[in-house]
Amino acid sequence: MLKEQARIVAIDNEAVWVETIQLSTCGSCAAKKGCGQSLLASVEAKPNYLRVLLPAGDANDYQLDQSITIGLPENIVVNTSLLLYLLPLCLMLATSAFAHSYYASESLTIAMAVVGLFLGGMAIRFYSYKYQYDPRFQPVIVDREEIIIFNENALRA
Repeated sequence: MLKEQARIVAIDNEAVWVETIQLSTCGSCAAKKGCGQSLLASVEAKPNYLRVLLPAGDANDYQLDQSITIGLPENIVVNTSLLLYLLPLCLMLATSAFAHSYYASESLTIAMAVVGLFLGGMAIRFYSYKYQYDPRFQPVIVDREEIIIFNENALRA
């Protein structure tokens, strides 16, 4: 499971909205500062807001600004990444190969490659719209920071 630290910014009945800061993976990379990713990450560290489904517990168990750990199964990330990158590429290659083998026109081959890439993008858009609210593809709360509320009257006794 891929995990990320987040902070709760809003609470609904069935979900919480969390804020995460996109961090670079340069600390674990062998190139360290050689690729420039760490520089871009330090300049453009923008918060991301995500809707995270609540577990079977009550929404009253969570508070604003509470720190939680969210997670997403690795197989979901791998499978959707493969689909996202390979489907448009394969459709682009298939449509351009079809046009080249039947019409042998370079301009038509290029046009069909663009059409295939566009069709792949539209298929990805349909896929993401169809599974937008599917709980299998939503991040879940893995762990949370316990918030301790002190009672001043109990301390005086």
